Amino acid sequence: MRRDILHFSHANGFPASCYRKFFGHLEADFRISSINCIGHDPAYPVTDGWPHLVAQLIDHISTHCRVPVVGVGHSLGGYLTFMAAAQRPELFKSIILLDAPIIGYFKGTAFGMLKRLGLADRITPAHATRERRRDWPSVAEMEVHFRRRKIFRHFDAECLHDYAALGTVAEGGRIRLLFDPEIEYQIYRCVPHDMVYYGNRLKLPAGFIGGRHSNEVHRVGLAHTRRSFCVKRIEGGHLFPFERPHAAAEAVRQLAAELQAG
Repeated sequence: MRRDILHFSHANGFPASCYRKFFGHLEADFRISSINCIGHDPAYPVTDGWPHLVAQLIDHISTHCRVPVVGVGHSLGGYLTFMAAAQRPELFKSIILLDAPIIGYFKGTAFGMLKRLGLADRITPAHATRERRRDWPSVAEMEVHFRRRKIFRHFDAECLHDYAALGTVAEGGRIRLLFDPEIEYQIYRCVPHDMVYYGNRLKLPAGFIGGRHSNEVHRVGLAHTRRSFCVKRIEGGHLFPFERPHAAAEAVRQLAAELQAG
């Protein structure tokens, strides 16, 4: 049997290559496609509401996949997959969002007002991103640095190593982040506040997998996500594909089968 294409879209700041272990548990059932660093192509700049990032995803699938895909996205990638599927449903067999809960009408309107007032940095990770360290003497020293940080504390050891080894590039005898922190910052500042309206246009099987201890799910809630998605939960936080890559892959495999079966 010919394997379906699973097109994966990564979280902000985490190149797709860093999901190597997660992908490894899916490759028996799917052919994996991805854009390694969304937002880094000047032809698709980061602007408010991410329209060009959605266009980048649509153009990549249209050009490289040629058949409908199972669209899977983590955080930023989940939102982009959701918006792309609402615009071009014929490109997708189904979609699965990993810890990308849909913000509702009231919270979305309030967030839109804060963006217009220039206060988006206060309620997104943008403020921390701009000051992020960008280079290290070695992969090993980068691993030590991030292991001390709270959000990386529960990472699978191989996944943390992959972030340091595959999410960086050698330059001048040091390594630096492959995903430009300035682009990461702009992506956070431009988060769409009206995503809830895309749910009315979604005309294909859709699922959501959220971390049981995800701060993102706790902050946004799941009320609006449940209106358009089959919702599942898994142990872990917002970054559960890196914390529990095997369990995350198995949850994706099972949910994709459920969605296909109808």
